[in-house]
This record gives sequence, structure tokens and C-alpha cells, in this order.
Amino acid sequence: MRKQSVIIAGRHSTSISLEEEFWQQLKEIAAAKKMSLNQLVTEIDRERQTDNLSSAIRIYILQELKKTHCI
Repeated sequence: MRKQSVIIAGRHSTSISLEEEFWQQLKEIAAAKKMSLNQLVTEIDRERQTDNLSSAIRIYILQELKKTHCI
């Protein structure tokens, strides 16, 4: 588990704890979408349906993997 600070919407700083594998996937998704990590987390935060941002990120990553890898 690794904790990292991110900035949401260019103004709100928060720390997110994710397993290293999730951080790697999140970075790969951001790069594929030509977005910064902060931009992608802002998008996930804006659309999440759970109170926990780390959980929302994990769900987002799973959904993206399902789209691209048919899992």
C-alpha cells in the first residue's frame, strides 16, 4: 500500500492510499488518455458514486480494464 498526494480540480489536495499495482494501472490509463494523474483523479472524483475515493479509483480501473481487455 502506498499513499500519494494528489490535487483535485487544481485546488484541493488529498492523499490516496492504493496498492502499487493500482498506482501503476492508474498511471497507464492517464498516459493513454493523455491526461495527468491529477486530471484523471479529478475526473474520477467528479463521477464517483461512493464516499471513498480510493475505492472509486479501484472500481474505475476495473471498469477500464474490462473495456480494453474484455475481462
